[in-house]
Amino acid sequence: MITQQQNTDNQHDLQIKKNSCTRCGICCKKGGPSIHFEDRDLIEKGNIPLKYLFTIRPHEPLFDNVKERIEPAKTDIIKIKNKKNSHECIFYDPDHSGCQIYEDRPLECRKLTCWDTKEILSLYDTTRISRKELVFSIDELWNLVQHHQDRCSYQKVETLAGQVKENKNNHTALQKLNDIIQYDSSLRQLIIEKNPMISEKLEFLFGRPLTLTISLYGLKLKQSSGIMEENNNKS
Repeated sequence: MITQQQNTDNQHDLQIKKNSCTRCGICCKKGGPSIHFEDRDLIEKGNIPLKYLFTIRPHEPLFDNVKERIEPAKTDIIKIKNKKNSHECIFYDPDHSGCQIYEDRPLECRKLTCWDTKEILSLYDTTRISRKELVFSIDELWNLVQHHQDRCSYQKVETLAGQVKENKNNHTALQKLNDIIQYDSSLRQLIIEKNPMISEKLEFLFGRPLTLTISLYGLKLKQSSGIMEENNNKS
């Protein structure tokens, strides 16, 4: 009877695990969620500060976990940052296997059920919020975002990177590409010096630095000369 009761309890525990969150933290360890229009109040009320967000900009290459392939982003994809040198969501608390903003967690976190992913798969690439919807009312800030996007669009970067890889002696394309990267770096540095409060939001406003993301195109930046060359590192 004791053995039978233990088996019944184990079956009951197994059923619970299949139908409820056990706070294992696996989803949190795989990275922060994307932000949707339904999360706008959380951002505007400061429950999730902008400094904890970063933007994947339109046409930036990204790995789609659902489709399991790399493709260019169709729109802004605003995400919660990961911890430094880690894939864990910045709000994940490993000591307590919990979320530091659980009561104010974004839509994707609320809808994700690891035992049944139908709902999250149906919404993950819909109603994504854009930078415009979050900072449009601040004219000076939005104008800056637009100007950066025009100067440093990934469409331009992709075209020029392709030309450089096709012909390493295409000095015109090489110079244009370096000019874009230099502008991106200079703008960020200027904001850090002039407005420290905004500097915390750089990766939200302008996405990740091009000095880092240029590697997505198989190119790398020589720090000494600023010249782009093919990245032969296969690791």
